[in-house]
Amino acid sequence: MKVPVLIHNGKPICESLNILEYIDEVWKDKFTILPHHPYEKAKSRFWIHFFDKMIFDIGRRMWASKGEDQEAAKLEFLKSLKLLEEELGDKPYFGGDQFGLLDIALIPFSCRFYTYEMFCKFSVEKSCPKIMKWVNKCNERGSVSKALPNPYKVYDFVLEVKKMLGIE
Repeated sequence: MKVPVLIHNGKPICESLNILEYIDEVWKDKFTILPHHPYEKAKSRFWIHFFDKMIFDIGRRMWASKGEDQEAAKLEFLKSLKLLEEELGDKPYFGGDQFGLLDIALIPFSCRFYTYEMFCKFSVEKSCPKIMKWVNKCNERGSVSKALPNPYKVYDFVLEVKKMLGIE
């Protein structure tokens, strides 16, 4: 397993979210990625942990199972996206007009949407249009669009994993 590491002044900082918070603290005079208000910071951290814990289990169930379990995983996934959609509201980013920590932490999951849609026969855009509007807004940023894997390649990779694991 690879663990992201930032080396700053000869000292390692591990794990993606720790790195982002460290960057926010060290270079806060240049830009911020965390909300300023403690309550908003706490909400961002909650959503990041909620989605991070949920998505791997549910995502795997969507592509690795069939029938009732797959349908249950799809419904759980959509329910979670709808909760996120409520949090997003009509804002361009979760932090309002500013691209921030919650956007940075959640946007990588969007490259898996196509895979989930193919296996579970649904549309994220039809079910959660505000989430897809947010995904498109984030992808307008070069830093996002250049960093995320192609959703079709993610799907092909999952097909290979299923084959290796003997999952039909």
